[in-house]
Amino acid sequence: MDDRYGTDVLAAGWRDKNARRVPRVAAERDLVVEVATDGWCGAVTGVKSGHVELEDRHGRRRLFPLGPGFMVDGQLVELGPPAPSAPAARPATARTASGSFAVADARARVALPSRILVEGRHDAELVEKVWGDDLRIEGVVVEYLEGVDLLDAMLAAEPPSAKRRYGVLVDHLVPGSKEARIADAVARGPHGAHMLIVGHPFVDVWQCVTPQALGIRAWPEVPRGIDWKTGICRGLGWPAETPADLARAWRRVLGAVSSYRDLEPALLGRVEELIDFVTS
Repeated sequence: MDDRYGTDVLAAGWRDKNARRVPRVAAERDLVVEVATDGWCGAVTGVKSGHVELEDRHGRRRLFPLGPGFMVDGQLVELGPPAPSAPAARPATARTASGSFAVADARARVALPSRILVEGRHDAELVEKVWGDDLRIEGVVVEYLEGVDLLDAMLAAEPPSAKRRYGVLVDHLVPGSKEARIADAVARGPHGAHMLIVGHPFVDVWQCVTPQALGIRAWPEVPRGIDWKTGICRGLGWPAETPADLARAWRRVLGAVSSYRDLEPALLGRVEELIDFVTS
């Protein structure tokens, strides 16, 4: 017969003897997490002061205390802080992911007033992965707008100047598109002299990753009326029913990128152009 108290009634730990063990998971960036109490689902964007910040598919962010009460892939977990990462040593002849010569033991410069603006978090993460080392050396900050529609309002709040230039990267910048009309209007406006707006022709920055990097023949065609990312995932046979599915899909796309060789030339040239503009 099992005696849950043991032979010593005063022994410590009897309360925990049959307690359910919940695995502890590090809150690494981009980990998709669901809050067990209210169903909020989002990707980890950072950990600070004992709290984890989650961002859902609509760009909304919330803070939650680290600890129990979370689910990952349907399993209850306890979230802990991510492990500190030690910088990897580079040989003197190493190159950055963008193809530039790496500068050993270089500290990031104080940020310049000028900056690069991109449409969303995925754009910012892709630029950071390939050009992050170069941007830190130059002191260039990348900010995201959550849509080119908000560019005009942002410029009104923080207008550019000769000493504060803005380079803007726009998705789907092709003749006749909504994005092209907005970009043309801004360029002709009062702030155009201190801005450079460029873009790639793809519907979303996901397509700037070459099919070869992902091991596919081509990106699927998505019919009109279907959410683009959902259609892409379905066309590739990936789960696409929940925001967590789409977040995992982006992690898969971003994980396929190791250097500029994995990106389309239509993006490479535009980002280099923006870096030159804001640092000149």
